[in-house]
Amino acid sequence: MNPLPTRLTRLLAACALGAALALPASAQTLTIGVRAGPESIDPHFTATGTHAEALKHVFDTLTWSGDGLEVQPRLAESWRALDATTWEFKLRRGVKFHDGSDFTAEDVKFSIDRIPMVSGPNPTTIYVRRVKSVQVVDPHTVRVQTDGPAPNLPYDFIRLFIVSSKAAAGLTKDTANAAFNSGKAAVGTGPYKFVSWTPKDQLVLDRFDGYWGPKEPWARHVRKEIPNDAARVAQLKAGQLDLIVRVPAADVPTLKRDAKLTVQTVDTVYVFNMELDQRDNSPQITAKDGSKLAKNPLQDARVRQAINMAIDRNALAEVAMEGLGKPSYQMVTPSIFGFSKKVQPSKVDPAGAKRLLAEAGYPNGFKIVFSFTSDRLPGDRQVGTAVAQMLAAVGIDAQANAQPVAVFFPARTRGDYSMSMAGWGTLTGESHYTLSSVAHSNDKDRKMGAFNVIGYKNPVMDKLLQDAAVEMDENKRRSLLEQANELLVQDGSRLPLVAIGSAWAMQKDKVKITPRVDEDTLAMNIRPAR
Repeated sequence: MNPLPTRLTRLLAACALGAALALPASAQTLTIGVRAGPESIDPHFTATGTHAEALKHVFDTLTWSGDGLEVQPRLAESWRALDATTWEFKLRRGVKFHDGSDFTAEDVKFSIDRIPMVSGPNPTTIYVRRVKSVQVVDPHTVRVQTDGPAPNLPYDFIRLFIVSSKAAAGLTKDTANAAFNSGKAAVGTGPYKFVSWTPKDQLVLDRFDGYWGPKEPWARHVRKEIPNDAARVAQLKAGQLDLIVRVPAADVPTLKRDAKLTVQTVDTVYVFNMELDQRDNSPQITAKDGSKLAKNPLQDARVRQAINMAIDRNALAEVAMEGLGKPSYQMVTPSIFGFSKKVQPSKVDPAGAKRLLAEAGYPNGFKIVFSFTSDRLPGDRQVGTAVAQMLAAVGIDAQANAQPVAVFFPARTRGDYSMSMAGWGTLTGESHYTLSSVAHSNDKDRKMGAFNVIGYKNPVMDKLLQDAAVEMDENKRRSLLEQANELLVQDGSRLPLVAIGSAWAMQKDKVKITPRVDEDTLAMNIRPAR
């Protein structure tokens, strides 16, 4: 037999195999359109959900939130309370950072210690506020000393991102962002490694083949930031994107009829809520003619009740959110630990609202700026605009002020707003996470109330949350949290409006997704359709 044809056959076969392998390489790129992306590549910069969502690909957390928000092992394989104020975490062995270095207990201690030094406008200190000190026992064991009994610490550590103590060494609040954004310090242990980031444009990640967990099917993951809903939908229909998040409710029926696409929806744990400023000198409230009022009307319980009575939550859910929402009367959704079944829906009564305003001394209402995000959660602009119209119907001139996230949160943190609306998700599955952040008085010593920017203070509420923070008995803690949820409704300085539903649309022949109730859209939850 002539050997030349055999060699030629083998060569041609090798070329064909190479071509066959080259095709899936391009097919292995997952490109999704998100409404908002990270605000830095430093995972400790901000607690904003879209920021954490993006960086979960690059940086692992100590514990993990399952699809149903149950706490699961991640970089910590197990944990136990040694005594009332000491938790011990056993760390996963054999984990590598993207630069090939070993993950150890030193990286956990370093990550916890740096958070208070680098957090930005929406601080991540909430996740380590109970930590008093961290002891490295051995390379795979850490002991965390807390400032008192801390039953929720493993839940808090769901958002404890671990960075490389070597790559991030010596960084300060002023230098950290530049080092992470350039990629120099963006060294994690996650399933994807950092390639590049163009702010407000796209984040590019490559699969980390040294990842300790299951191998991801996507060689490259591109997250394109497209805040305009119509543009996101158009790019999906044109085949430029594999999947889009937060599909506008109005587009859901049309996309469902498209044979090339699949649409999936889920009820999330996010709740739109209004914040009614309780400070004496509120910056954006005046009489109708623009003159200064003698006092802040929002401090009057009758005014707060009138605002509550003016709001038709069913209309917000069905009309403003076009069926992708559900009326909400608590800051947490029914699946969350501490949700109270005693809270009853409030009645819509515009005439009664007008009477209460008159009794409070505002028969002609007043003028107030009402601020809300325009590009964060599904329906935020529409719900905010509808609420402003409902308040106008009872005599309150609420000037709708839709703001991008990048403007809204820094202004809110500064205390610039008199009345605002944002979405809050109970991401740990327990009410204390939410209530201790927004309903406890702002107490730096106790490390509670970090997101309470409206001056709300009720000693009874504070006591309930302080007791719940250290109560190790689950039934007693549940009761305390239920009482706290009921009290927040009674006081009315924060008004829950609607629980947010969310929709994803995707190329039917390329991808499928397992939706999460916290709305996180992770490449790890997206798989090839075939």
